[in-house]
Amino acid sequence: MLGGLKDFGALMKQAQEMQQKLGELQARLADTEVVGQSGAGLVKVTLNGKNETRRVEIDPSLLAPAEKGVLEDLLVAAANDARAKVEALVQDQMRGLTGGLPLPPGFKL
Repeated sequence: MLGGLKDFGALMKQAQEMQQKLGELQARLADTEVVGQSGAGLVKVTLNGKNETRRVEIDPSLLAPAEKGVLEDLLVAAANDARAKVEALVQDQMRGLTGGLPLPPGFKL
């Protein structure tokens, strides 16, 4: 029985260490910026590692009223590109944290 308690104590210590590392990872991701772009760089959307939008950059050539639909499409494409890059970054960082194990489907930080 004593061995079981010792094993449980070691498991709890590992869980606490993992929780601390996860908190550190979340802080790093909040400070990391990822740029998604579309239209060969005419539109750029910058997100942090927590998928929060930080900045939107639009080339002045797209500000003509006739370009409204194109601009809207490019904004969506750039935002989706940035989001995909953030998801890849989070997956990569978590693999490092979990020793190569992938995140479970649907897991969010």
